[in-house]
Amino acid sequence: MTGSGGAVSSVDRDASQVGIDVLARGGNAADAAVATAAALGVTEPYSAGIGGGGFLVYYDARSRKVSTIDGRETAPATFTEKTFTDPATGKAMDFNTVVNSGLSIGVPGTPALWAKALRDYGTLSLNAALKPAERLAAQGFVVDQTFADQTAANAARFSVFPETAKVFLRGGQAPAVGSVFTNPDMARAYRTLRTQGTEALYAGTLGRAIVAESRAPHTKAGSSVRGGQMTTADLRAYRALTKAPIHSQYKGYDVYGMPVPSSGGIAVAEILNLIQAYEDRTGVATSALSDVDYLHRFSEASATAFADRNRWVGDVPGVPVKELTDPAFAAERACLFDPMKAQARPIPFGSPDGSYTSCAPGTVAQSEPYEGQSTTHLTATDRWGNVASYTLTIEQTGGSGITVPGYGFLLNNELTDFNFTPLNADVPDPNLPGPGKRPRSSMSPTILLDGGKPFLAVGSPGGATIITSVSQTILGYLDRDLSLVDAIAAPRLSSRNGASEGAEPAILNGPTGAALTAVGHQLASAGTPNEIGAVTAIRSLRGGLFEAAAETTRRGGGSAMVVHPR
Repeated sequence: MTGSGGAVSSVDRDASQVGIDVLARGGNAADAAVATAAALGVTEPYSAGIGGGGFLVYYDARSRKVSTIDGRETAPATFTEKTFTDPATGKAMDFNTVVNSGLSIGVPGTPALWAKALRDYGTLSLNAALKPAERLAAQGFVVDQTFADQTAANAARFSVFPETAKVFLRGGQAPAVGSVFTNPDMARAYRTLRTQGTEALYAGTLGRAIVAESRAPHTKAGSSVRGGQMTTADLRAYRALTKAPIHSQYKGYDVYGMPVPSSGGIAVAEILNLIQAYEDRTGVATSALSDVDYLHRFSEASATAFADRNRWVGDVPGVPVKELTDPAFAAERACLFDPMKAQARPIPFGSPDGSYTSCAPGTVAQSEPYEGQSTTHLTATDRWGNVASYTLTIEQTGGSGITVPGYGFLLNNELTDFNFTPLNADVPDPNLPGPGKRPRSSMSPTILLDGGKPFLAVGSPGGATIITSVSQTILGYLDRDLSLVDAIAAPRLSSRNGASEGAEPAILNGPTGAALTAVGHQLASAGTPNEIGAVTAIRSLRGGLFEAAAETTRRGGGSAMVVHPR
């Protein structure tokens, strides 16, 4: 949709409408982002909400600067590098067992991010920003196929937790498509937050309920799960943090992304730098490539970036951010690129040491860590030129499966984003658990500026595929002569330096897939439901106009709106 007055793009119509209504009443992009995110907590409760965390990248029109807020969940103070290992064997605990337990639950950061975003950038109070979400939870929304399918897919594990079953499995099964789903308990949670402030969660009754349930989850008769280690002291210690963004450049555009503990800003920057380096090495522009050659380049770039990301990025001191995002480092990494042949996977990680004169290949390769593919994303702009790109999550679809009694929202399983054991016993791992540590993320909310002015805001859900979805959308729009909505809708490939690369059916089952396979790419299904990501984006046009775009079919299609359609 194109028009004026501001724009919102999300995966859900009701949530986008909430944001548009805020803009129409004079709110700004920060106000709209918080209100839309809170609404997504109602309509996308298996992807985001009060019990999760996220990252916001924000362009402030008054200062003409981009900054970020880190609302990532934190581990309890008692966590160590060995928390997710069996004391008897030293081996990693069973992943799914940890997911569906209190041990996976990190201190929620989303409410703190909302409050900070409104204080730092917004015009609304938290009370006003959360009212639409409370009303939506109380009055209900129409169930679509995605919500019904996600509920059905999680029914078995939801049924283990009586509170979750009560809220989301009415009558023991998923709600019917077309029915109205209400969540009065969640409405109570929003009412508590908006009237009592975030102190209710970080130092009050809501927080005590979270701690109690995470430490001793209620389960049905005959079932039990491991309890967590979160305490009320962990809640009181939590802070949403303002951080300088990752800043890189691509073909004249300034690209701003999320810093550590997200790997998104770093990896997107390295992918774009590598694509530029491949152009420089071959003398062939990305825009002039066939689809097969373009996807070959993209796969090589993303696998290389993930090799470096997995080795160097985590919530630890000394991450070599400047070097990882340096075009000279990308040029060194690109010297191994072969336009006719895929590199063997996994690609060894590079040496971001500031000296980029050799073409020696790396010697140590690491396996691909697992990361769930849920989450949600929204973008918002206002008539004054402020821009928000906001990704939020409770980790995998349905989070931990554990609902806070009486408050109707699911708790995250974000701590399973830590590596349970080192990827390589002989290589330092920056993403092991630790006290108060924030697990590495792939969330990649991104804002591009052109001549210092907003040009494009983009982001996506999808776990580690977020990085590839965001990069592919940017490249599709800037280099492949696609309109914004077509760049979003284009078939996706996600190469994350694993043994195989996820590919959507249009690539996997056609001549493009066959040609990629012929040059050495090992393609596999993108997984259920055979789709990668769910991108939303907004482009700022001249004359106060905006073009909002969202998915055409993935997740049932997104919702792009403007205040005054043209």
